Amino acid sequence: MVSHAQWKLARDRKVAESISEGEDSAESAERVRRRQELDLAWDLGQAVYDRRTALGLAQTELARRARMSQPQVSKLELGGSMPTVPLLARLARALDADFSLTPLGEGVRVSFIP
Repeated sequence: MVSHAQWKLARDRKVAESISEGEDSAESAERVRRRQELDLAWDLGQAVYDRRTALGLAQTELARRARMSQPQVSKLELGGSMPTVPLLARLARALDADFSLTPLGEGVRVSFIP
């Protein structure tokens, strides 16, 4: 089983390797935008994981509460998907929390607040 930290490190290495020398500025800007999306998906997944484990919930229980499947929860926690706003609202209710996205410079802080 791969931990969140191991998965993020592997993903970061893959993204870093894909950036080549001498790319034009439009391609570079696209890579930066994609990197920001990946970071947001990762941070969101980590926030869900942190809150779920703080509550002592299994992925299957969170899935039931949020009307999702366990594989969907797993994919979300690994940063492999970007949920819709209605799904974020269901997750917040399922995690007995409020959901917050706070802009920070070029990034966003994601949190579930009990």
